[in-house]
Amino acid sequence: MRGRPGTCPEALPCFQMSAKRALITGITGQDGSYLSEWLLRQGYEVHGIVRRVALEDPDHRLSRLREIRSCLKLHAASLESYASIHRVVDDVQPDECYHLAAQSFVSYSFDDEFSTLNTNINGTHFLLATLKSLTPRCRFYFAGSSEMFGMAETVPQNEDTRFHPRSSYGISKVAGFDLTRNYREVYGMHASNGILFNHESPRRGFEFVSRKITAGVARILAGRSKEIRLGNLEAQRDWGHAREYVEAMWLMLQQPEPDDYVVATGECHSVREFVELAFAHAGLDYSQYVAIDSELYRPAEINLLKGDPAKARRVLGWRHRIGFEDLVREMVDEDCRALGLGLAR
Repeated sequence: MRGRPGTCPEALPCFQMSAKRALITGITGQDGSYLSEWLLRQGYEVHGIVRRVALEDPDHRLSRLREIRSCLKLHAASLESYASIHRVVDDVQPDECYHLAAQSFVSYSFDDEFSTLNTNINGTHFLLATLKSLTPRCRFYFAGSSEMFGMAETVPQNEDTRFHPRSSYGISKVAGFDLTRNYREVYGMHASNGILFNHESPRRGFEFVSRKITAGVARILAGRSKEIRLGNLEAQRDWGHAREYVEAMWLMLQQPEPDDYVVATGECHSVREFVELAFAHAGLDYSQYVAIDSELYRPAEINLLKGDPAKARRVLGWRHRIGFEDLVREMVDEDCRALGLGLAR
């Protein structure tokens, strides 16, 4: 019988007995936490796959889910184990599955190509094969990445742009994209790919350059640090807000037919612009605190990545609303608040 896993905060609706069931991999991450909140607001029963260690250390590993933890049903499993995925899917019987989990830090993928390829490709394949076997009517979302374009031949990139990945992470995402499309075309599954360009938020991991910058600004203001070490400041990215991008994921699975979509803002800004804006918001001159470290440059840089979200606008009715400046300021504000600091508006 379908029911609610626990008592939810007043801001979120309680589950109805007929609620749709959603299964999320990567639920503890930035996107997983925002997607969970979105789905709960739509009245879903939300389940998530987590590593057992996360359940043993919830204060640290489930921190992004703290406010909604009582609303969720979490299942211990590993994407590297077909048997554990099979068990969870059989237990949950999901109506929708959002596959967000991956080794997603590009720089790390250069250091350990084997585990990146093994985890990202096999995990996607295990999940698709399990859904096909147990719940073939479950709608499936695969989290693709702009890193699949890599050495892109054209700017901006859309759904027809040829992939040319420049990292094992990008390669693994292309493989996942092709697996998803193959299960759609060969087995008739409602399986869609979201090609998401960079999306940030105060919940971004500290290893990513955006959060490294905003957290660094807060630490400097608090007197806990004197500088931030960064790589290529001229690299440009299409940066949006993760809270909005998860809405696009959901919209894809509400369509009558599955398909592939680029999710982006259609605008580009350099790392230098991000840095300058973040420091300026804190009343600081970034040139006094930023040190360039050649070790932080990528072994293989990529071309300009700028997404064309025209199809997502036309078919899904989705468009970004939070601008670049508001995104950066929100991240700086939240990192300062976490250290007990407040910024004058």
